[in-house]
Amino acid sequence: METLKVDLGSRSYPIFIGTDSLAQLGELLKLYKVGERFVVITNAAVDRHYGEKILASLEAARLRADKIVVADGERHKNLKTYERILSEMLRLHCDRQTAVIALGGGVIGDLAGFVAATFMRGIELVQAPTTLLAQVDASIGGKTGVNHPLGKNMIGAFHQPRLVWIDTATLTTLPPREIVCGLAEIAKHALIRDRRYFEFLETRLPDLLRLDHEALIKAIHRSCEIKAEIVAQDERESAQRALLNFGHTIGHALEAAGGFRRLRHGEAVLLGMLAEAYLSCEADLLAGDAFTRIENFLKRIPQKRRLEGIPISLVEQCMAFDKKVKHGQLRLVLLRDIGEAMVTSDWPREKLPRAIEYALS
Repeated sequence: METLKVDLGSRSYPIFIGTDSLAQLGELLKLYKVGERFVVITNAAVDRHYGEKILASLEAARLRADKIVVADGERHKNLKTYERILSEMLRLHCDRQTAVIALGGGVIGDLAGFVAATFMRGIELVQAPTTLLAQVDASIGGKTGVNHPLGKNMIGAFHQPRLVWIDTATLTTLPPREIVCGLAEIAKHALIRDRRYFEFLETRLPDLLRLDHEALIKAIHRSCEIKAEIVAQDERESAQRALLNFGHTIGHALEAAGGFRRLRHGEAVLLGMLAEAYLSCEADLLAGDAFTRIENFLKRIPQKRRLEGIPISLVEQCMAFDKKVKHGQLRLVLLRDIGEAMVTSDWPREKLPRAIEYALS
């Protein structure tokens, strides 16, 4: 078991990384005195594999537990599902001493986190991510929320968990598409922060795609480390943390333009990184040879694009609702080099349609 720390003073919390460790979660929650009653929020797909296992772990530690199962998919991360969970918790007579366990991927982490942030003005949260994307990114940092028809994560709150429990064994039940989504976020961490990590990913990508244990543990650990460092420096995204949005401005717009049905989040981020790397080059920030190297690597990550028929103008419209708009100016995260990024409102807007077209080609 490896342990990292998100250093936020009195609200600091650990990240535990292990394998076949889900059965141990109950005893750890008891040790950390997180609560005596828990509500596990998950989706039907995850519940089939791990729902009973986590309830058994809690019961073995003599912790009371209930479970709420919601529909799977980004399109269900909305106020309707959020309200349904709140209603169920009220029917269960949950109170302020109840803690929420988010068991699932990024959608569940965001949704359950927002429930924990707002139920009775805030209760404890435990993140138990089961997808690669959630393990390396979404479960860390306290961002929670739901989507609005006009944009992704437009309704939400910052609410840090008490701890993050990563069991890499959950990745073995994922379809290849979900592994690709996680690799997109892993690549993002390397591109914005760590050139040597990017070199590791270039070399070990085939191993990561086949879930080689040693390569996977190294990647998860380093990505969690990068995310934890950035969150500790800038919890509320006033400066440094915005770098974690590399690929997300255009990526989120692609998701919204597709009605949150055609692309998974990681797939959209992968395309967004291609487009934003292209704009970095067009803005004379990123050297041509660095861009080619990034392009070659990102295109080695296999994915199926399903955005036929969506006009580029619609993607541009969706970008107008991005949370990084400041004083009417849309800011982008662009690359100066591999491992070095910046946030800027000074970018070639006339090149945007071509950048999106390039990413989708």
